[in-house]
Amino acid sequence: MTWLSFAIGLIVVLAFSTLIKAFTDFNQKTFLDFGSFISAVIYFVVFMLVVYFLIVTPYKRIMARKGASVFGEGPAVKTCPACLSNDLPAAATKCKYCGTDQPLAGAAA
Repeated sequence: MTWLSFAIGLIVVLAFSTLIKAFTDFNQKTFLDFGSFISAVIYFVVFMLVVYFLIVTPYKRIMARKGASVFGEGPAVKTCPACLSNDLPAAATKCKYCGTDQPLAGAAA
């Protein structure tokens, strides 16, 4: 987990807390203040769109140029049977740590 994914999670939680607060604040006349709740929902949706398009999308594009995968699944990896290192690319034919030959990804053991 990177520092940016932690920061995005914190931003989402803080924005969601305003939505929960609007839902749980009671008015004396009604059970739920619909105007406040609808306003909080609109605020949450707009805020999340801004965060996504101004922070997440550019960061993903920058990291894709560097060859790193963010906010998603990483490339497929396999474990070396000799040294038990577990970060070898799935298409590797030799272990980068101990140099042993690796079985092909589609081959049966």
